[in-house]
Amino acid sequence: MLPALFAIAFLSGCSRHKSGHFLYGSNCGICHHGGQGMAGSVPPLTGRIDRIASTPEGKRYLAGVLMNGLSGPIRANGTSYEAEMPPFRYLSDEEVALILTYLSGQGSTTPAPVITAADVAEARAHRVGASGVATMREALDRAHPLP
Repeated sequence: MLPALFAIAFLSGCSRHKSGHFLYGSNCGICHHGGQGMAGSVPPLTGRIDRIASTPEGKRYLAGVLMNGLSGPIRANGTSYEAEMPPFRYLSDEEVALILTYLSGQGSTTPAPVITAADVAEARAHRVGASGVATMREALDRAHPLP
């Protein structure tokens, strides 16, 4: 009986590791830290992802960043960053959706926008590269100014 209880406790503990918070920490937190980024090189995410994800174009852009990476200068919260982010194609659509939805929930938008696995699958199907992501960002910023 005890081994069975241990196995159940262990497996239920493993499922918690698939939370957006855990996935963020183990994949994105290395550079973005708790969401505040690093001055000059890594833009902050907290308080911005929810605002970007509030439009369908914003959701596509965010999923596109994680699927294709990001390279080059960007502005976030009025500050310039020289960003270099690899693609995270090794994560499943569901895992990327959990990360983005977790980050969206860290902002002040109520209710927080939800990014779905279908949003991520669409981005995965359309590989655009870093220059394509930059073009997406510019178009999004013209239509809905980015924070």
